[in-house]
Amino acid sequence: MKVSVILPAAGLGTRMGKTAKKQFLQLEGAPILVHTLRRFSGIESIGEIIIACRAEDMDDVRDMLSGVSISKPVRLVEGGDSRQESVEHALATVADDVDLVAVHDAVRPFADEAMIAKVIAEAAEFGAAIVGIVPVDTVKQVHLTKIQTTISRDRLVLAQTPQVFRTSLLKQAFEKAHADGFIGTDESSLVERLDAVEVHVVPGGDRNIKITRPTDLDLARHFLAEERAS
Repeated sequence: MKVSVILPAAGLGTRMGKTAKKQFLQLEGAPILVHTLRRFSGIESIGEIIIACRAEDMDDVRDMLSGVSISKPVRLVEGGDSRQESVEHALATVADDVDLVAVHDAVRPFADEAMIAKVIAEAAEFGAAIVGIVPVDTVKQVHLTKIQTTISRDRLVLAQTPQVFRTSLLKQAFEKAHADGFIGTDESSLVERLDAVEVHVVPGGDRNIKITRPTDLDLARHFLAEERAS
């Protein structure tokens, strides 16, 4: 089984409130992007990692990777103005003999190896699988500032990444989205429109955070310190 990993890393990181883009911010001596790359190094089935970044960042990313030991081949493609465009550009370069494509947020540096292996195995069996967690807070549906209803958490999942799909299925989903002018918030939302397979959910984890705000960076430093201590 061949698996390609796509890391969309073309985001501007406006919510971080810093001049540096969040995927390039330092986390205990290494950029967040490098920490994320290392999470996929030990997965045997992964054949390559594709980073979709902005054209003006490519030289910086190459310099960043030149001094880092990653056991998987890493290549760069030019991303787009949105996450969906970036993944689409990277997906177009994936060979047809690759069985599965995993898409993972470049700023989720704490996806553990067991979870990655499990979601890949689930997608290999069923064609589509994502990582997700059940919300702990009560969820309200609102209109403007007024509550319309309370939504049962029993049927809700907060989607995380990796999200893994059969390569041909994901390419078909992107082709349909492009034709329809549909913009999704994640890859699963595109695949769900096909009605071709059911997308399975593998339990994620509280540590599989997406670093988008300064407080997330503080939490990431805490997690990393705990990992190193243990």
